[in-house]
Amino acid sequence: MNSELAKTSSLNFFILLAVAIIVTGSFAYSVYRYDKVLEDTRSEFSQAQAQFQSVRENLEARLASTTEQNNDLIFLLGARNADFQNQIGEMSEKISMFEKLWNTDAELLQKYSKVYFLNENYIPSALSLIEQELTYSKTKPVQVHSGIKTYLESMVRAAQADGIDITVFSGYRSFGTQASLKSQYTVVYGSNSNRFSADQGYSEHQLGTTVDFTTKKKGEELYGFDKEPAYKWLTDNAYRFGFILSYPKGNTFYIFEPWHWRFVGLELSSDLHSSGKRFYDMPQRSLDQYLVKIF
Repeated sequence: MNSELAKTSSLNFFILLAVAIIVTGSFAYSVYRYDKVLEDTRSEFSQAQAQFQSVRENLEARLASTTEQNNDLIFLLGARNADFQNQIGEMSEKISMFEKLWNTDAELLQKYSKVYFLNENYIPSALSLIEQELTYSKTKPVQVHSGIKTYLESMVRAAQADGIDITVFSGYRSFGTQASLKSQYTVVYGSNSNRFSADQGYSEHQLGTTVDFTTKKKGEELYGFDKEPAYKWLTDNAYRFGFILSYPKGNTFYIFEPWHWRFVGLELSSDLHSSGKRFYDMPQRSLDQYLVKIF
């Protein structure tokens, strides 16, 4: 009985041992397979990660290149747009200049006085009465070109504010008025009238931009105006209002006329004043360049 029990126990032990070996082997194999799968998975992950990094770096490089190209395009577009705007601005300025020239009387800077001729049909584009208080005659109105009205009135008021006795004696004269005036002078002075009075069509007064000044003291007697403080003031200040002395001492057209002043615009009058040049000594082509800036 004991011998059979012992055999049975031995058999059971070997069975258990065999089962244990099988189970242990299966577990070890399972662990091995798990490690293998994990290793393979890690390898695949590493490869995938490397590929992802490569793709990412490539995309980042392409994005950087595209961004740089976009920035270059934006810069180029901005530069071209600025150039285009400048061209538009320059074209607009030229168009405005041509429009202004087109609408500005080309006669206003011509050299008349025995040189150029204004026919009997010429009348300034617009005429205006200057303030009566600024004229010598309180009953006879004085007209001037509308473009110089403000400049003239400002100049006379500035002189009067400085304590200078000065008034406007005459302004615009038509072709017919000049013809009548010249006839009167010719009757009185004969051919000598040509030394101080222009024939009709050659008078700056027909432009409407020229005035004669006097003082309360001088009245209608204009000769000797250069001895008056008004002449000294005009010599020093008239250019600031766009006026120049047409016939200074030594001119080849008429006698010295210190009372006779012509509006030529601020820029030309300032340039003539600073350079010491005379209007009638300048080439007509040079004078015409100031026409667009006369008003």
